[in-house]
Amino acid sequence: MIFSRKRAGSGRHARDERAAESRVGPDTDESTASAPARGPYDISEVSDDVQRLDLGSLHIPAVPGVEVRVQADPQGVVQQVVLVHGENALQLGVFAAPRSDGIWDEVREEIRQSLFNDGAAAQEVSGEYGTELRARVRTPDGITDLRFIGVDGPRWMVRGVYQGVAAVDPAAAGPLGECLDGLVVDRGQEAKPVREPLPLRLPKEVAAQHQAQAAAQGADGSVEA
Repeated sequence: MIFSRKRAGSGRHARDERAAESRVGPDTDESTASAPARGPYDISEVSDDVQRLDLGSLHIPAVPGVEVRVQADPQGVVQQVVLVHGENALQLGVFAAPRSDGIWDEVREEIRQSLFNDGAAAQEVSGEYGTELRARVRTPDGITDLRFIGVDGPRWMVRGVYQGVAAVDPAAAGPLGECLDGLVVDRGQEAKPVREPLPLRLPKEVAAQHQAQAAAQGADGSVEA
């Protein structure tokens, strides 16, 4: 599959360029100027001591009041990650991307087309991470608002889907936004097809407990952290 060059003004790259330009001065060294103003970060960019939950390709910062819900198979391989705070939720996914170009523009268009095919209209809006996609969909629980955001990083893309008030009012994201800003991606060096989900796993001690519970109780794979 061939990807077109990402349009200017969307995603992490454009945001970081603007932030870097605002910081560059006669006393600014190259490493400081190139560092992103905020996350999601690549693991090579992080040297802080923030406590994070290590799920393999995603390291999620510990933010008070945020519950991390993980769906995993009996072997501890994570299928889904959802952060919950009050009535708001943020589902996270991370995918392989090319070295040079971002893929959020193409992925966003595919999401929009898929929603359209399902009878849901989606609208592109300008957000703090670049171009976002907002939609209202019908679910078994009723009408649900969704806000899709995408952040292109070095050889990876993070996709987030907000639900709740935060889906229509970004200012309501609160602690979930803090989690996204402090998120770290460990892409690894292994070659992967573009758009392939990067592997997520439970921490070893949690995985062992999860396997024991699944064997004893036939658990559904849901884990809370």
